Amino acid sequence: MSISLSRRSFLAGLGAAGAAAAMAEPPPIRVGYAAITWGGDDQRAIREIAEAGFPGIQLRNSAVERFGRAPAELRDLLARQKLTLAALSSGNLRIDPAVEKTEIATHVAHAQFVRDVGGRYLQVIDERPKGRPIVEADYARLGRLMTELGRRTADAGVALVYHHHMNSLGEKPREIDAVLDATDPRHVGVLFDIAHYQQGGGDPVAAIRRYRDHIRVVHLKDVRAIDRAPGYEWVELGRGRVDVKGCVTALKEIGFRGWAIVELDRVPEPTGSPKASAILNKRYVEQELGLTV
Repeated sequence: MSISLSRRSFLAGLGAAGAAAAMAEPPPIRVGYAAITWGGDDQRAIREIAEAGFPGIQLRNSAVERFGRAPAELRDLLARQKLTLAALSSGNLRIDPAVEKTEIATHVAHAQFVRDVGGRYLQVIDERPKGRPIVEADYARLGRLMTELGRRTADAGVALVYHHHMNSLGEKPREIDAVLDATDPRHVGVLFDIAHYQQGGGDPVAAIRRYRDHIRVVHLKDVRAIDRAPGYEWVELGRGRVDVKGCVTALKEIGFRGWAIVELDRVPEPTGSPKASAILNKRYVEQELGLTV
């Protein structure tokens, strides 16, 4: 009887351990927060994003300027705040032949910085050529350039993601398609921004399903119309016209497992603050979207 009980206890222990391991697994969608709202004050952003309860952060070039020669200092700072570097916004990628080599070198150096800090993704935005009309060859050139850059960042252990964006070559849905058609998906993924896609004239819910094999990172973002230039304004989640709930439902449907980063370029209300907006966004994510932060 004692052997049987021992075996039964052993099996029960295995079951409990398995359940605990399953509970310890990260959720399919991990929710982070972008430091852009803090306007370059990254140390404050790191502290307040952690205080708001987010486990991941997206930093910008200002972090490279501050910690570029001391990535271990940033890695330790993030570790103390229990934050993961979800992605780094590496800046613009221009298709001007005169600067392409320099730009690739810059972004590769940023990828090495991301690796040393413990991050995984490097984000680039293209810069729309000025002073001339856009031609089809521009999309092909951007695709080739990003593919080359993605090969190089992969050598550093960091994945490249393309952020379609207002006022870029990849602004409207057909333009994004043209860029992706020219890009090797083995080397370049998509950072899908639900508000930029909406403002560019597309349906982000449908696009999530269509780009399901390309999406590596998501920006949860909202936008509303205003009566001054440029005619739109980024706002906290749930305050604009993006079907944020529909987008998250679509992400779950396609089995997305990765970082969904809440982004707000600047605080829309003069009496607000970056941290207050982060708390509002966290409440929406948990109460309205049903995601665990």
